[in-house]
Amino acid sequence: MTDKGLLLIISGFSGTGKGTVVNKLLTDFDDSYAVSVSATTRDPREGERDGVDYFFKTTEEFELMIENNELIEHACYVKNYYGTPRKFVEDKLDEGKNVILEIEIQGALDVKKLYPDCVLIFLLPPDVPELERRLKGRGSESDSVVKERLYRAVVEVEFAYKYDYLVINDDLDKCCKEIDTIVSAEKLNTKRNTVFIDNIEKELKGTFA
Repeated sequence: MTDKGLLLIISGFSGTGKGTVVNKLLTDFDDSYAVSVSATTRDPREGERDGVDYFFKTTEEFELMIENNELIEHACYVKNYYGTPRKFVEDKLDEGKNVILEIEIQGALDVKKLYPDCVLIFLLPPDVPELERRLKGRGSESDSVVKERLYRAVVEVEFAYKYDYLVINDDLDKCCKEIDTIVSAEKLNTKRNTVFIDNIEKELKGTFA
């Protein structure tokens, strides 16, 4: 059976708890998962480490990465570049790690074009009042910003149909177990195990040679 890791993309509205879910997956499942470390041109914040939190690059270095096709996806946000280094992701997949990309919807769909075997999971809250409660519960955003995020969610929910799976983040433990179950099932997919099937077929035919 395949021993290569699975590329897993998790997207969802602001306030669905994506970061919390990813951190729990890393903690609870026997070192099976790795989170893709992004490259960025922004300055490091206090306590951030190069190669752990981000790969910190100059603008020239980042643009050279773009030119050399070293990024799976990239975008410019508030005058800084952000992107997913191809080598880091592919090395981790070859090590057997299930690599998580926590990225926005357009980036996720772009990655799907490059890696058709990747699995897209759309994370949702149990209902809209709970989503609004979580956004307000942060205590760091004004009512106008909360409304803006809810309006953005109206646009984003239309893309849920383009994802492979839908997971509701109501109970954190249950949510993470469901994601891990999806990963386990995908690894047993016949399309990911054609070499194994072909070898069994050859062995069976060999018994009648």
